[in-house]
Amino acid sequence: MNIPIRPAGLAALAAFAFVALPASAQQEREIVRLAADPESITVEAGETVSFDITAYDAAGNAVEAPLRYAAPVSALRVEDGRLTALQAGDHQLVAMVRPAPGVTWAEGRPPSVRIPVTVTWPAIAEVRIEGEDGLRLYAGTTVQHRATPVHADGFERPDAEVRWSTSDRSVATVDRWGAVTAHGPGRVSVFAEVDGTRGEVSFEVAELTATRLDISAPADIRTGDVIPVDAVAMNGSGARVRDLPITWSVTFAPDDTIGHNTGASGTVRNGRFVAEIPGRYTILASSGSLNARHAVDVRPRDVQRSIREVGHARVDNVHSSDMWVWRAADGRDYAISGTWGGDGIAYVWDVSDPANMVKTDSVRIDARTINDVKVSPDGRYAVLTREGASDRRNGAVILDLADPAHPVIAAEYDEGLTGGVHNSFPDDDYLYVLSAGEKYLILDMEDIYEPRYVGEYQHPGARIHDVHVHDGIAYSSQWAAGVIVVDVGNGRWGGSPENPVFVRAIKTPGGRTHTTFPYQSQSTDRFYLVVGDEILNRAGMAYEGGLSTDPYDPETGEGGVPSASAGYIHIIDFTGYDDPRLVARYQVPEFGTHNMWIVDDVLYQGYYEGGLRIVDFSGELMGNLATQQREIAVAKPHDPVGFIANAPMVWTAHPHQGRIFLSDFNSGVWAYEVEGGLIPRDHCHRLNQEYRCP
Repeated sequence: MNIPIRPAGLAALAAFAFVALPASAQQEREIVRLAADPESITVEAGETVSFDITAYDAAGNAVEAPLRYAAPVSALRVEDGRLTALQAGDHQLVAMVRPAPGVTWAEGRPPSVRIPVTVTWPAIAEVRIEGEDGLRLYAGTTVQHRATPVHADGFERPDAEVRWSTSDRSVATVDRWGAVTAHGPGRVSVFAEVDGTRGEVSFEVAELTATRLDISAPADIRTGDVIPVDAVAMNGSGARVRDLPITWSVTFAPDDTIGHNTGASGTVRNGRFVAEIPGRYTILASSGSLNARHAVDVRPRDVQRSIREVGHARVDNVHSSDMWVWRAADGRDYAISGTWGGDGIAYVWDVSDPANMVKTDSVRIDARTINDVKVSPDGRYAVLTREGASDRRNGAVILDLADPAHPVIAAEYDEGLTGGVHNSFPDDDYLYVLSAGEKYLILDMEDIYEPRYVGEYQHPGARIHDVHVHDGIAYSSQWAAGVIVVDVGNGRWGGSPENPVFVRAIKTPGGRTHTTFPYQSQSTDRFYLVVGDEILNRAGMAYEGGLSTDPYDPETGEGGVPSASAGYIHIIDFTGYDDPRLVARYQVPEFGTHNMWIVDDVLYQGYYEGGLRIVDFSGELMGNLATQQREIAVAKPHDPVGFIANAPMVWTAHPHQGRIFLSDFNSGVWAYEVEGGLIPRDHCHRLNQEYRCP
């Protein structure tokens, strides 16, 4: 979680990246203004430029200053007096004096300076045109095309305005979105132009030889089930025409479970169909003058279950951060929870009886915030990540869990980790730990009292928030750069912990890639990357909300306003590692996502002020899981005496021993249980291309 300090006047900045430099509190008191050189910046996307910020005292003398930089992370990257442009547009870089404890300012906030930054795109080097694989243009048919304008460095220009045209409108025409419709036989070229650079692709249009069209698909499914659909075209000789372009559409008639006449979403994409609402859907296929229809009866998914609170370990004096639950060698269940802005306190809980969770100990480390808490799979050690250490060395703190109720500090590793450490991922043998949002270090953990550096990976031009290692592959979440896939021991690409090897980058819409959970589906042969955004504001939305980290103060009337967030879960099919495809999402528009867990085809999602969301993740996935009746249960932990009262803000959810444990930013640790256990009833699995429920 990244919750920035927002001085007055900075509300227009939608997302922040902070960098701080040291100085003394006395020096801070002397600073009255900041000056920037240059006062404004114009830069091309992909370029890096230098800038200087000078602090002055009341006498006009330049003095040393601890600085904090704020900039939209999807557009600008700032570090060590250098700015790298990522996204074209008019942006703003703000430099401010970083407040220290006990320092006050005459105007109520520290001195700051704003630098307007104009980012322009580089010239387009090439426009690539791609159509639908394996299809041919026949007279009367339509094939969708996509134009990809790229710069000289190979990066794609996002949101480019493309001008489409054809060489002979009597043979084929193209609309503004790249849909090419053939009108008669002949040769034709299709052009896509961006900023004066033009791409071209040519076709030989043939007469339509098919005379019949049929649809093959199942007839009875549930909402959210993804089924194969195939349009079979035959010519007059009875031979199949396999390269015929098909245009798909869907109509809907509600059944008596709806209660009123309504529209519905049924989608056909890449030979698959999924429906959101029960009723009768008619799938329509057309190609030229040929048409076919197929009816599908869609029944309710029926996975909803009741959920009840089992227990609550209240933390009401400070914000809670991450949490981890594990079964120790003594046969009991324990949890460790961190604190945000809590002076470096972590709490240890015995949660063997979730209805009576008992605090057994606490660990205090030199930190302002413990963001991430994780336990190694073998239960030997825990990791606390530090931000805001008094000596600014931060690093990771390793806890020995030999006595799980009373952990002791085994080591503090800060070599190469002196910047804030936001996250980590412990394996039995290795620990992957983030360094100042720049890279992750890999430590050998054979001796937890003497962690040993063995390797690291830093992706150029990207900020990192999280890393998750699965089957020897590290999936790091790197904001605008997306998911960075690195071989750290799988070996397929020659990587190891000592020699990480880059595999590929996978971008998601929105540029706010915060966390990635790799998951092998239990009901299909698909391997998914479940990728979450983090957007701690709702700028530009109908309800913009606010950002509050303080409880209500009755003297000033300030604070106590629940936070607001946005963003959603992107689901990428990464089966085989060769062709990543964004196939589905889980999006509840009123709230924003945070940490997640998936086990036995069930997603347990910490959805910030949206609470705990439990979602059926079974079968093939397509469309928005939130609108397909896949939500099993939702719980919002309200605490009238929480740090911020009755303000659910779920940080993470962790299924364990038949219950779901969660940490809430404003109220501590909670335990819930779902009626009948954690696995949703009536899962449908694919069997010999048919869908059956056990």
